[in-house]
Amino acid sequence: MLADRLDRKRILITSDLLRLAIQLVAGVLLVTDAAEVWHLVVLAGLYGSADAFFQPAFTGLMPLTITESSNLQPANALRSLSFSLGSLLGPVVAGALIALTGAGGAILLDAATFAVSVALLLPLRPRVVERGEPEPFLHDLHGGWREVRSRPWVQVFLLAMLVYHVIVLPSVFVLGPVLAEDEMDGATSWAIITFAFGMGSIAGNLLLLRWRPRFALRAAAGMLIVASCQAVIFGSGLPVPAIAAIEFVSAIGVSCFFTLWETSLQEHIPEHAISRVSSYDYLASAGAMPLGALVAGPVSEAAGIHETLAAMSAIGVAASVLCLATPSVRRLERGTAVPAPAVP
Repeated sequence: MLADRLDRKRILITSDLLRLAIQLVAGVLLVTDAAEVWHLVVLAGLYGSADAFFQPAFTGLMPLTITESSNLQPANALRSLSFSLGSLLGPVVAGALIALTGAGGAILLDAATFAVSVALLLPLRPRVVERGEPEPFLHDLHGGWREVRSRPWVQVFLLAMLVYHVIVLPSVFVLGPVLAEDEMDGATSWAIITFAFGMGSIAGNLLLLRWRPRFALRAAAGMLIVASCQAVIFGSGLPVPAIAAIEFVSAIGVSCFFTLWETSLQEHIPEHAISRVSSYDYLASAGAMPLGALVAGPVSEAAGIHETLAAMSAIGVAASVLCLATPSVRRLERGTAVPAPAVP
């Protein structure tokens, strides 16, 4: 909410500085063998709170850093590409750092990355936008919800996002590794699958540097159908190379879905409200994901892991198809930010 009222660049820098300090404390505690579980729990909570300010502010800042609206999708694709590369190389770098310096040393080096981020943000010169006097928090909260409620395509996509993050993604973070350990070659198999997924994410981002669908949101919903197949792929019983190959294709769907969805928000939500709407997006995705991770284990134990994975994809695909079938999703063309329609 604050990112629609305050300077977004300052919010990003503040978020980075807070996370730098948190990681610095965590690293020192680990290096000195003074860390206790409650220390790390508290620090993780503080880190999550600081991180929650970054994403909505970044989403709102992106359109202010480009010269032409036609460059918005490629800019988002490049940003997503950097995430994909980080996800692919990060575990390798982290493993090497832990082997060389220990967990504490790795976290201290991670703290330094936030200093690099601040150094890169400082020279950034986004377009200046006049802002009115800050409104009370509840007024801002209601204003953001009004922007969501006035656009059926946003509501439908938020619901589909919620289903994807709560039901489908736990297959990646919870059940997939368990299945790899029990029925495949353990960490080696999972590494092959995740590497293929990372390469597919990169391919999807490179594709969006050239491919600009006229109906971006329609394309995003179609890609979400592909992304929602991840769970059933893990439980398919296919050989690891086959699972990895299909996951490569699934990853293209994931990266295209997120980039086209975010671009659609930036093109159609007014500048003064984009960060608030993005906050609801963040809440429906990352904010709800721990719930699915918590439930996935007990459900798979009761119903069976293969049955649970199949059900995850079935529910995710059904939600994605309903999203694609919504007229406001299928008919929304490319555009630029416009005033929100009136809501009674």
